[in-house]
Amino acid sequence: MNPLSHTTTRLRWAIGINGALSVAFGAMILAWPGISLYALTIVFGAYALASGVAGLVNASRVGEGRGWTVLSSVLGVGVGMAVLLWPSISALGLLYVIAAYAIAFGVITVGGAFWLPIAPGDSVLLSLSGLVSILFGVVMFVKPGDGALVLLALIAAFSLVKGITELVLAIAGARIMKRGFTTPTGAAA
Repeated sequence: MNPLSHTTTRLRWAIGINGALSVAFGAMILAWPGISLYALTIVFGAYALASGVAGLVNASRVGEGRGWTVLSSVLGVGVGMAVLLWPSISALGLLYVIAAYAIAFGVITVGGAFWLPIAPGDSVLLSLSGLVSILFGVVMFVKPGDGALVLLALIAAFSLVKGITELVLAIAGARIMKRGFTTPTGAAA
C-alpha cells in the first residue's frame, strides 16, 4: 500500500467516525423532542468532546493532513469542554455556541478539502460538508429567536446532513465522484 493511500484511508476513518457521531447526535435529538435545555447542553457537549477526542486519536495515526485533523479536533474538544463546564448556559448562549462551532468547523472543513491529500471527488464532498456547516451557523446567528422546536429541528437536521455527508465521503466518496465524472465507456468527461 503506498503512503498516500494509507493516509487517505486513515483520513476516511477519522471523517467516518465523526460522521457517525453526528448522525447519532441528530438521531438522539429527533428521538427526544422534549429534551430540556440542560440535557441538550450535556448531549451537545458530550458530542463535541467525543468528536474531538476521536479526531485526536485518529490524528495520531494520520501522516499527511494531520494538522487539519488536529485543528478540527481541538475545536471539538474546546467547545465540548466549555459547554460541559457551563451546563447552566442560556438557550440563546447555547445557540450561539453551536452556531459558532458550526461556522468554525465549516471553515476548517472547506480548508481541509483543499489541503488534504485526497482525491478531487472527495474534496468536493468535503467542501459541501463544510459549506453546510457554515450555512447552518449563519442561519442560527441570523434567526436566533425562532423557538425551541425549530432550534431542535435545525440542530438535528444539521447533524444528520453533516454526518451522512461525512459517512458517504468516508465510505464511497472517490467511487461516487469518479462515476459522476466519467462517461459510460470509462473515459473522462
